[in-house]
Amino acid sequence: MNEYPKVYSVKTTPKETLTKWYRLMTLGRAIDDKAPNYLKQAIGWSYHAPYAGHDGIQLAIGQIFEKKVDHIFLYYRDLLTALSCGMTAEEIILNGISKATDPTSGGRHMSNHFAKPAWNIHNVSSLTGNHTLHAVGVARAIKYYDKKAVAISVQGESSLSEGYVYEAINGASREKLPVIFAVQDNGYGISVPKKDQTANRKVTNNFVGFKNLRVIHCNGKDVFDSMNAMTEAKRHALATGMPVIVQANCVRIHSHSNSDRHELYRSEAEREYVKEYDPLEKFKRMLLRYNRFTAEELAVLEAESAAELKEAHKKALKAPDPDPNTYDQFVLPEPYVSIKYPNGTHNQEGEKKKLITALNETLKAEFRHNPDTFIWGQDMANKDKGGVFNVSKGMQQEFGPKRVFNAPIAEDFIVGTANGMSRFDEKIRIVVEGAEFADYFWPAMEQYVDSSHDYWRSNGKFTPNVTIRLASGGYIGGGLYHSQTIEGALTTIPGVRIVYPSFADDAAGLLRTAMRSRGMTMFMEPKALYNDPKAATVIPDDFEVPFGKARIRREGTDLSMITYGNTTHMCLEAAEKLASEGYSVEVVDIRSLVPLDKETILNSVKKVGKVMVVHEDKVHSGFGAEIASMIMEEAFEYLDSPVKRVGSTFTPVGFHRSFERIILPNTEKIYQAAKQVLSY
Repeated sequence: MNEYPKVYSVKTTPKETLTKWYRLMTLGRAIDDKAPNYLKQAIGWSYHAPYAGHDGIQLAIGQIFEKKVDHIFLYYRDLLTALSCGMTAEEIILNGISKATDPTSGGRHMSNHFAKPAWNIHNVSSLTGNHTLHAVGVARAIKYYDKKAVAISVQGESSLSEGYVYEAINGASREKLPVIFAVQDNGYGISVPKKDQTANRKVTNNFVGFKNLRVIHCNGKDVFDSMNAMTEAKRHALATGMPVIVQANCVRIHSHSNSDRHELYRSEAEREYVKEYDPLEKFKRMLLRYNRFTAEELAVLEAESAAELKEAHKKALKAPDPDPNTYDQFVLPEPYVSIKYPNGTHNQEGEKKKLITALNETLKAEFRHNPDTFIWGQDMANKDKGGVFNVSKGMQQEFGPKRVFNAPIAEDFIVGTANGMSRFDEKIRIVVEGAEFADYFWPAMEQYVDSSHDYWRSNGKFTPNVTIRLASGGYIGGGLYHSQTIEGALTTIPGVRIVYPSFADDAAGLLRTAMRSRGMTMFMEPKALYNDPKAATVIPDDFEVPFGKARIRREGTDLSMITYGNTTHMCLEAAEKLASEGYSVEVVDIRSLVPLDKETILNSVKKVGKVMVVHEDKVHSGFGAEIASMIMEEAFEYLDSPVKRVGSTFTPVGFHRSFERIILPNTEKIYQAAKQVLSY
């Protein structure tokens, strides 16, 4: 398990190579030591995690990385890794002091998160170890497109306690993907010792039973052992297409970060002990002992590193600071724009199709339109099965198991690998069933939140081109985990478009726009309407619905109902009943929650004067509260009565149908509420 060829040694490695390594190591250590001073001088670098003690493995990881070919995901302690990958001292400092020209994020992301997307050094967040899923996703693309490359995920040993890291390693081994998980084990997760993380002394041994997975242990403090281990790991991944874990034993010489004080949990004896194992000093002693360099030669290299740092420091200080007025840039990329259907409406006549048919046919049409489109999820593709509701029925038969396939019951994995695979090429579009029911989506929220700020965090350099489909809402007798709708929570998170159609043509048009657009879209599907004839419509083959365009389903002058999803039909039924009593009711189907068509809503309010906001979600903190607040702030003078909200009670949705009737809104409840508003 641990055998690998000893290609590198102090005796046989060319002096030119040793020179390059020593320059990198001394330069990296000089920056590592200088970083805290920036904070003391109020220049920046308010977060710095020193890497001293990880020198051997970090040098090796960077040396085996081939820029623009391989893909690498660094973690916050990877300063020397970034240098070894080819980033400059100036770029490292620009990141540390958050300058506008920082290639990682232009000062938007916290310091010590190093990236250069143009080289496939990917921007990652502070969510510990979550980029393992992104590495697996990009490795899936490497395999699909038959590229001779590897994905490298770099992390600390404590990240292996995270569930999504297990999901990543399990997925890489199951799918046989060329991923190298480089684990730097320094024995601590901030102040938590390894014994409190896992029973195994060598934490990666937790994974030795995984099929197709090779585990390599090395001395991360030793340059040559680290180089041999990483070289073999890459050789193996390229030759077999299989994943590898490299566990490098390191020491952490300093505190976890500049906000940590390790003397609070490490004895003086331990702190002195780890200093004795300083990898840089060991490397220097070896070079002298085996007469590869003289002390004078090493002194010259050290002076060159010091001079390089000094020059990089000067240049970085002169770089511009970020412009805070750009705060609202790169929240969402520009969407696909429909030329033929700019308002998302049509007048075509013909055969009506159900909402589930609209989704199925649109998915297939878009897969034919873009051969670089993929879909996966639970129960997605097994014989004639096509998702739990058969929305994707027949897709694997037409497009094959490499584009349409099952995912494990691991929602984090489903969404996280979608993010990763979309990093491989801008042309890729991915659709996932994020969970079989919207209620089950919560395990994926870590990846959802992380993906939501990728575009902003990377200063516009990357956005995940992913559409997440969720079967949402009640009225099916599903009870807990099968009848909730969750858009009220999701709309609080910027960076994702959220749509919620209520008719078949809108479902088709919004799905087509989502799949052709850059960026991430949450596509909420009212599952109670999948096969309901009242949601069936005529659908043009090329129909498109723009984001942020509401649709007036019924014109009126006495009362405006603002709604979406299942309750659109209930509002139309209530409006028809009210019409028989002489009232003229307008029904506005917003279709798109983020972005929101404020103009259509406010125009309806100004025209009518009395307003109801109706949705299936809970009234308490539901999305209707945002709409009501907007109306009160921007159209108060046009109101003839308070804004009335109708939705679910502040309870879970129960299983027995009697619970649904009392908890969820229905036509009668909407009608009665409308009567109250009309009589105001």
